[in-house]
This record gives sequence, structure tokens and C-alpha cells, in this order.
Amino acid sequence: MSLEEIISKIKSGETTNKEVFDYFMARTKKYDDKIKSYNFLNENWLNNNTEGKLAWAPLWIKDIYCEVGIPTTCSSKMLQDFKPPYNATTIENLLSEWMSSLGKLNMDEFAMGSSTENSAFRQTINPWGTDRIPGGSSGWSAAAVAAGLCPAALWTDTGWSIRQPASVCSVTGFKPSYGRNSRFWVIPMASSLDTPGTFTKTVKDAGLLYEIMNGEDENDLTMLEGKHILDPKIWEKKDLKGKVIWVPSEFFWEWIDAWVKKTVEEAIEKMKDLWAEIKPISLPMTKYALAAYYIVMPAEVSTNLARYDWIRYGHTSEKARESLDEFYRNNRWEGFWKEAQRRILLWSYVLSAWFYDAYFKKAAEVRTLVIEDFEKAFKEVDAIVSPASPSVAWKIWEKSEDPLKMYMSDMYTIPSSLAGLPWISIPCWFTESEDEEKELLPVWLQIVTPYMKEESLFEIANVYQTNTPWHTKNPEWFED
Repeated sequence: MSLEEIISKIKSGETTNKEVFDYFMARTKKYDDKIKSYNFLNENWLNNNTEGKLAWAPLWIKDIYCEVGIPTTCSSKMLQDFKPPYNATTIENLLSEWMSSLGKLNMDEFAMGSSTENSAFRQTINPWGTDRIPGGSSGWSAAAVAAGLCPAALWTDTGWSIRQPASVCSVTGFKPSYGRNSRFWVIPMASSLDTPGTFTKTVKDAGLLYEIMNGEDENDLTMLEGKHILDPKIWEKKDLKGKVIWVPSEFFWEWIDAWVKKTVEEAIEKMKDLWAEIKPISLPMTKYALAAYYIVMPAEVSTNLARYDWIRYGHTSEKARESLDEFYRNNRWEGFWKEAQRRILLWSYVLSAWFYDAYFKKAAEVRTLVIEDFEKAFKEVDAIVSPASPSVAWKIWEKSEDPLKMYMSDMYTIPSSLAGLPWISIPCWFTESEDEEKELLPVWLQIVTPYMKEESLFEIANVYQTNTPWHTKNPEWFED
């Protein structure tokens, strides 16, 4: 069931929010050995109140959103004992409409990773293939929704942390424009890129949560003014008449998986059948976006990680208490997982006195050129569509020894993240893996619209989704 359907049944009295909460809690416990998705289980059900837009419907929360009294670790040893005394603004917004939190989902440490292989705690599994990654860094949130452990989950996206997990786990991943959702008390990775968003079953569910979560926040100076309420007429649209959609030629490089390329081309043909006008497009600066991102992002990462010193944030390990001075001096580096270490070292290089102008300054200039590329394109079109990932879910540890190969998986999502644009990832096909197991694996479509044009994004995505069956498919074991 979608989140919207569950809320409707609660409000009509067909079921209670206690029954819904107990169902998802029991399902989580039953399948945790198979999925390994959560860090903390919040079994404190609240009450039977059916007020608010959410009527106490349960959501899973990525372990990066601060919640009062609930362990918030970012899947890092640095925060393993941290219980925030405050809620993130987005959590407050959801609680104001009566959300019930199921607990905290595992993630790549401090949101650094493309495969969920960088948690300090455990490896989460893709429900579509038990030997495959569920994406990263929000792969655990995507896996939980795909496995039916919750109707929706919160995540954050910096470069591709929603689109790629959505694409490999077959759920709907939505990111609003940068500045729509507050980052206040969402533990930062790269502050000029981080954006809170959602994984849901449907586009309409994503719209429901977006209306609740967005809105200005005086504690976050990057926030846009006002609160955005969607026009309900967008959900009534049956076709794409009048919509002009461009397909970037740069996004179909030769090394994209053949099945992914073929599937996305078929999805574009489906949009044409729905009366969209399809045009070719060129975004020439996107070929530099990946390199620019992996200079800008680690620079901001390292600045944000500087506050973690084993002293603050509730760290109470026995080893730390035995010999504080020696432990802090010799072991701070060991508190970070290898991907965080890698990015700290990269930052130290690109921001050094000798290389700042050659690398960081140039990357910031390229970012501006990428933004200008999109602005020019959107003067003529309503949306840009492309693959969300160049491949289906790969096997666990398959790329772990080759960080560059892993980073290249971000090639389709990084440009729009640098530009702060809204986008959505929706399923468009399933294909068999090329190995002996012949596992059925999902392929995803990414839709990007101009800055602050979420309404158009939801309209296009909803028309496509309601005219295709892919979002209704579940893993084989789903109904066990």
C-alpha cells in the first residue's frame, strides 16, 4: 500500500495507527536478518490520535536526522553514543502533522558512499538481490521501503544519495530544490549540496511529504522564503500534452550498460506516446561536473568533520575514559571509516596553499558553468530526462577496491546536484542480471526540472508512473 492509502484507512476507521505501527514493526523484526536495514528500533508507539495529515502513520528515518533522545550516529563510531537533545526542523514539521518514527536506518558513514559498504556497523542488502548493494548513502532507506518495512522513509542527497538507491531498489526517490527543506540539525556532510528528501512507493506520496517538510526556517540561512503548497490539479493530469522534454546526448556514453540504455530509450518513447514533445539537448559542461564535485564536496566534508574529536556528542566508550589524552591524540583518525579518511585527505590536498587556485577555485568556477548550462536549456524545455545510474545494482564489494570506478557511478546525478535542482527518480523497467543467477533487477528514470519548479516535476512523473506498472512490482519474497 502507498502512504496515502494507509492514511486513508486510518482516518476512515478501517484500521488503527496502532495496528499499522505494529504491522511494520513486526515485519521489520521478521526480515531484518535478510535486509539489515536499521541501527535503532523505536518501539515507543505514541497514541491513537488520527489528526494531522499523517495520522501517526510510521516512517523510517535515515540515521542523520536528529531526534530528541533517539540515538543518531550517522553510522559512525564517532557518534555511537550520541542522543540529541533536539529535533531537526524537518522532523518537527512531520511531527506537527502526527508522524510516528519507527527508528533510525543504517547508512554510509556521514553519508559518504555509493554502495552502503561504508557503515561502521553493518552492510545492508538490496531486497531485489541478496548479494547486491542497495545504493548509497541512503541505500538503507530505499531498501526498507522496497522490502515493505515502511510506507516511506527520509533520506538526504548530496550527489546521488537518493536517485541511485531509488534506482537500484525500485522505489520513488524525490529531492526538492536546494533551500526548500531545512538542513537544521540534519548532520551535515557538504553544506552547499545536502538536501533532505524522501523515498516512497508513489510520486503522490512524495508530494504529500514534500508539502509537510518544506517551508522557511530562520535557523537555516540557505532556506527559500515561504511554504510551497502544490496545486492539487497536477494529480488529475492524464497525459503530457504541452510538455517539452529534452534528452542530453552526453548522458548516453558508450560505457553505459546496454540494458539501461535500451530501457531508458523505451521510457522516453513511452513519454512520446503520452504526447510529450521530445528534443535532443547538449549540456557540454556536464562532462566536467564529476571532477568539480569531487573537489567541492570533500572540501566541505572535511570542514564539517573537524568538529568530531571523541570529546563531544556523548562519546562514552570505556577505552576513551581510561586514558583520555592519549586516546584522543592517537585514535581520532581511527574513529572514521576508510571513505571518510579518503575524503579528508583529498580535502587536505585541494585546499592546501599550493593547490587552492589550481583545484578548488577552478571547481567552483566549473560549478557556475554547469548551472548556466541548465539555465540555458530550461529556457526552451520543461524537463530533462536521463538514466539515474549507468548500471543496475552491482554485487557487494565488487567496486570497493576501485574508488574511482565507484565515483563514476555518480555521473548522471552530480550535475543537477551542483545546480541545486529538483529531481525525481522513478522505476521504468526490470531486467535480468547478466550472471548465472539471472536476478530480476530494476532500472530507473531520472527527471529534472528548473529550480523551484517542483509542481511541474510531480506532474510529469505522476503521469508517467500512473501509465506504467513498474512501481507496483515487489521482490519475490515480499509477500512471504
